[in-house]
Amino acid sequence: MAPTVWEEFSSPGVEARLRGLVATPDGLDPLAVVQDIVSAPDLADVEVLLTGWGTPHLGPEILARMPRLRAVIHTAGSVKHLVSDACWERGLVVSSAVEENAIPVGEYTLAAILFAQKRVLETSRLYRQERGTLPWAAQFESLGNYGRVVGIVGASRIGRRVIELLRPFDMRVLLSDPYVDAAEARRLGVELVELDELVARSDTVSLHAPDLPQTRHLIDERRLGLMRTGSVLINTARGALVDTDALTAELVSGRLHAVIDVTEPEVLPAESPLYDLPNVLLTPHIAGSLGGELARLVDHALDELERYGAGLGFTSPVQRELLNQSA
Repeated sequence: MAPTVWEEFSSPGVEARLRGLVATPDGLDPLAVVQDIVSAPDLADVEVLLTGWGTPHLGPEILARMPRLRAVIHTAGSVKHLVSDACWERGLVVSSAVEENAIPVGEYTLAAILFAQKRVLETSRLYRQERGTLPWAAQFESLGNYGRVVGIVGASRIGRRVIELLRPFDMRVLLSDPYVDAAEARRLGVELVELDELVARSDTVSLHAPDLPQTRHLIDERRLGLMRTGSVLINTARGALVDTDALTAELVSGRLHAVIDVTEPEVLPAESPLYDLPNVLLTPHIAGSLGGELARLVDHALDELERYGAGLGFTSPVQRELLNQSA
C-alpha cells in the first residue's frame, strides 16, 4: 500500500500484533511498506500480502515476483482494481474489509436521509441569515421524516445496511436491484420496484449501486425528471452513476435537493454551482472510513491474518463470480 496509508493505519498496538502474527525471512521486516512491487527487494518468500489504498494491480508480472504468494488481505473495500485473472488462476484466497467499510457509509447515509428531509441545511442557512424567528414549516413543503418514502438503489452491502438502519423509523422503503427477487425483498422488509417507479415515488433516493458500464449515468436527465419536486438525491456510491450536468441543472433550478459525497469528476471544477447552492450538501468523499474509523479496517485485516495463520477460512472472502456485481 502507499506508505502514507500505512501511517494512518499504524499504531504501537497494531505493529505489535502484526509482528506477533507473522514470521519473516532474515532481512525482511514485517512492517516494511512496499508500493512499487516490481522494483522492491526480494519478495520470493512472501506468502501473504496485506494491501490497502495505493496497491498496484496484481498482474502476472508482479505475481511472478512472489511465487509463494497464497493470500491477499485487503484493508479497504473493493478489490476490483487490485485482483487480476492471474490471481484467481494462481488459486489465491482474497479477503476484503468491505463489510467494515460499509459501516460509516451507512451511518453517513442515514444521517443524510434524516437531515435532508428535516431541511437542516437550508434551515440553518436561513436562520444564520435572519437571526430571528420565522415560520419554519411554512418555508419548506412537507418538512419532516414521518411517513416518508425512501428509495434504495442497489442492495449492496451498504444498501442493505442502510435498509437495516432505517427499520426504527416511520418510513416506507423501496428497493430497486435486478439481482434481488421478491422473496429476498420480503426478508429485507422492502418493496421491490423498477427503478423508474422508485425515483417517481420516493421522497429520498439513495444510490448504492456499483460503477459498471451498464450503471453509468443510471440517474440521467429522464430519471431526474421523474423525481418529485422537493425530493432528495443522495449519492455515496460512485459519481459516474449520475449525469452531473443533468443533476446540476435540476439543482440550480431549485426543484430538487441533493446530498453528494461522490462526483464525476471526483473533484468538481471550481466554477461548479454545486459548491454554493443552498439545496446541496457537497462533501469530498468522506462517507467511507476515515480517521479513527480506519482502526476497524486494520483490526479486521489482522483478524483475517490470524485466521489464515491458524488454517481457517476468511470471514470475508471475495468471490470471483460476484465481482461483476460489485463496486
